[in-house]
Amino acid sequence: MNKIIVAGSDTNVGKTIVSAILVTLLNGDYWKPVQCGEERDLDTNVMRNLIDTDAHHLFSSSYTLKAPLSPHHAARLENTTIELNKITLPNTERTLIIEGAGGIFAPLTIDILSIDLFKTWNCQWVIVSRHYLGSINHTLLTIEALKNRRQSILGLVFNGEPNPDSEAVIMNISNLPMIGRLLPENTLNRDTIKRYAKTWNPLKLL
Repeated sequence: MNKIIVAGSDTNVGKTIVSAILVTLLNGDYWKPVQCGEERDLDTNVMRNLIDTDAHHLFSSSYTLKAPLSPHHAARLENTTIELNKITLPNTERTLIIEGAGGIFAPLTIDILSIDLFKTWNCQWVIVSRHYLGSINHTLLTIEALKNRRQSILGLVFNGEPNPDSEAVIMNISNLPMIGRLLPENTLNRDTIKRYAKTWNPLKLL
């Protein structure tokens, strides 16, 4: 099973949209191990509107928490603790696209970060970087942290109108390729996702 984790330089950078494109592009399945937020906003529910659920499997999260907060905080409000041994990889013969919650340092407990769990799964990584003031710093710090942990990074997805100055710095310093780009969209649906999947190059992800 090929496993790809979609990580973001920050929260709300487009991880779910990128995950939907990768699921469609690679004929894969989707899993978000830990979800936090109101029912209508949960990424697995959003994903149902973005991919063909008859063709791709959406695996249930190991933890679904109500508060839109970091996992450790949301869990505490529900008088529970996230236990790593209860977060196990789903079994699929297809490429599994795994979406993290927040950034790679999002805490699952008071002393365990998301990256502490994810690095044990022998996955490859795709990093989503949205253009905003500070995104160069956040993206390069994310890349540095993954490289320091000897994680395999496939490349970058930039979200927003092209910003050559930011993108050149990130790609030159990280020595990572751009896998694809997300542009501002008035509508996000299955047709939008399929359109992007046709333009991204799957060879960079294999």
